[in-house]
Amino acid sequence: MTTVPLPEQTGLPNDVRPMTGEEYLESLRDGREIYIYGERVKDVTQHPAFRNSARSIARLYDALHAPEAEGVLRVPTDTGNGGFTHPFFKTPRTSDDLVAARDAIVAWQRLVYGWMGRTPDYKAAFLGTLGANADFYGPFKDNALSWFKRAQERVLYFNHAIVHPPIDRDKPADETADVCVHVEEETDAGLVVSGAKVVATGSALTNANFVAHYGLPLKDKRFGVVFSVPMDTPGLKLLCRTSYEMTAQVMGSPFDYPLSSRLDENDAIMVMDRVLIPWENVFMYDAEAANSFANGSGFVDRFTFHGCARLAVKLDFVAGCAMKAVEMTGTAGFRGVQAQIGEILNWRDLFWGLSDAMAKSPVAWTGGAVQPNVRYGMAYRTFMGIGYPRIKEILQQTLGSGLIYLNSHSSDFKNPEIRPYLDQYLRGSGGVQAIDRVKLLKLLWDAVGTEFGGRHELYERNYGGDHEAVRFQTLWAYQGSGEADALKDFVDECMDEYDLDGWRRDDLFNPGELSFVQGR
Repeated sequence: MTTVPLPEQTGLPNDVRPMTGEEYLESLRDGREIYIYGERVKDVTQHPAFRNSARSIARLYDALHAPEAEGVLRVPTDTGNGGFTHPFFKTPRTSDDLVAARDAIVAWQRLVYGWMGRTPDYKAAFLGTLGANADFYGPFKDNALSWFKRAQERVLYFNHAIVHPPIDRDKPADETADVCVHVEEETDAGLVVSGAKVVATGSALTNANFVAHYGLPLKDKRFGVVFSVPMDTPGLKLLCRTSYEMTAQVMGSPFDYPLSSRLDENDAIMVMDRVLIPWENVFMYDAEAANSFANGSGFVDRFTFHGCARLAVKLDFVAGCAMKAVEMTGTAGFRGVQAQIGEILNWRDLFWGLSDAMAKSPVAWTGGAVQPNVRYGMAYRTFMGIGYPRIKEILQQTLGSGLIYLNSHSSDFKNPEIRPYLDQYLRGSGGVQAIDRVKLLKLLWDAVGTEFGGRHELYERNYGGDHEAVRFQTLWAYQGSGEADALKDFVDECMDEYDLDGWRRDDLFNPGELSFVQGR
């Protein structure tokens, strides 16, 4: 099989620089098949289920072009095109490179307050590996190099869907061909693919999706296919969950739902019905190769790096909300409340510390590149599933009924018949006006009490994998690297210093005549 060279143009309105916000929005008006509430969406940039979230992403692209982005969000590419890019799309070769990438991730996340996990730089966790690790893709090496260049120069917006639908999970994918993604036909133009993947988070708003294998080992080549697919590809369909953004607009306002009304990364089932994947978009087509993707691509090391930085920003926001809220409700001076707010800050500091450790203790990798230290990334994967639910519990404990002792809608404040009652009975402590108290507590309710808030808890619990996998994979990594043996050897070193006769070291005293038992 011969790899087909990539065409010069992508079909997107940018060639050698990242998109602006308006160019990004225009790139979404491509006829893609998105379904929600029984209908096909004509234009995701205008539909109330997606339009504000799309503009939140557009804001990130515009930020790349702002003068203050220079050196932080925007650095020169390493592809030779003379353009600029987001630092996380480049090949990191030093700890300083990783710190710069982390700081850029943080800068973008601060624009969405840490509440959008699948921003365009998220998939740079994979795309940024393709330059140094191109050989990993064997006969598709040229495709890897081409996508590394294109993605970096344009800061393309990819997401991924790599998990099989949760059906017959005790069987490998190649025994459930009616559900799992597989090749139906090989053609000169490419591979014809059918099947479904989940969960295509945010994919309604991306330029393309990346499809790989994660699960029980494959044996059949037809299922061992790893590829990218533009969202406007014929036969590709997204079946979306309910829209929190649209619900917020129907039953509320930005005042009532300030997060869900603009930061909803709609999750979807991605269905492929005889989708043609051109050869230039294929990364792997082999069962054994596809089985090795998770461990060999370098993606895990980098997606945990992105996720940890993103969560740290989110916890900055949550901690700030919590401190303001206990002041407004008059409990900030209570010892128990202070202890719980301190615990939130402890969790916040833990993830910032792990983010620092990942960047500042890099691991040498292929092609002269370095990777974030995945040991700290694995700690993040475990503790995010413990920490985030705990923080939510603390907020519920410290704020109690304050989270629901709220009026129904922002329009209540505009009704002269009830406004005096709202001002009197919903006011905060220390002279805080009712409208300010309600505004903050509605923000917190959107964060932890709404469907949007519930989805975010589920997201943080399972973002890095299921609760068992994130733990046993840590053990496997230690066993595979030899570090597990080193830790056990450390214990043996201690036990080798004594036996039944006492110390085996010359510098320590045995009990001798002081021993009651031995002296009997």
